[in-house]
Amino acid sequence: MSAESFLFIGRSGCGKGTQAKLLRDFIEAHDQEKLPMFYLETGQGFRNFIEKSGYTNGLAKKIADIGGHQPDFLAIWMWSHELVAGLTGREHLVIDGTPRSLSEAHIVDTMFQFYGFEQPFIIHLNVSRKWSEKHLLSRGRADDSTDDIKRRLDWFESDVAPAIEYFKNNPRYRFIEVDGEQPIEAVHADSMKHIEPIFFSRESHKN
Repeated sequence: MSAESFLFIGRSGCGKGTQAKLLRDFIEAHDQEKLPMFYLETGQGFRNFIEKSGYTNGLAKKIADIGGHQPDFLAIWMWSHELVAGLTGREHLVIDGTPRSLSEAHIVDTMFQFYGFEQPFIIHLNVSRKWSEKHLLSRGRADDSTDDIKRRLDWFESDVAPAIEYFKNNPRYRFIEVDGEQPIEAVHADSMKHIEPIFFSRESHKN
C-alpha cells in the first residue's frame, strides 16, 4: 500500500495542530502497514528559527517583531529542507500550517507530485474570523496581541484563502471542508468520515 498525505489548513487558532495529532493517533492505531509518520509543522519552527543567532534569523526576527509577513522563500525553505533531509518515501506525511499563500501552494503542489503522493487530502478547518479572533485572544499567547491577530486574519483573507481555493478546485486533491467551530471530537469525526474508509479497506484486505 502507498503512503498517504494530509494537509491541514485554516485560520489561525482553528485547531490544525490538535486535529493533526488526532489524525496521527488514528493512523498509528489502524494502519495495518504500520508505516511511520512524518509530521511537518511550520509555526513552531518559525518561532524557534527567529530565536537563533544568524543574519537570516535576525532579519526574520525583525519582521516578526513588527508583526510582518515572512517572505514566501523563507517559508518554503522552512519545510522543504526538512523533507529533503528526512523523508524516506515509506511514511505517511501530515502537514500543519503550510501553505500561507497561493504562490507557496503552487510549490507544495510540486512537492506532492515530486514525492509521488497521489490525491493528498486537504482538510480545511473552516472557522469565521470572529470565532478565530475570540479563540486567539482567549489563549493568551505572547504573539496574540490584538494588532498581531488582526494582521494574521487579514493575511488569511488576502493570501491563504486563495491557496485554499486553489486546492479546492484542483482534481489532484481530495478536499475536505469541516466546520471547525464544533467541539474538537466532532471536528475530528467529520474529517474522518472521508479518511477512515482508506484504512478500514486496508484492514479488510489483510483479513
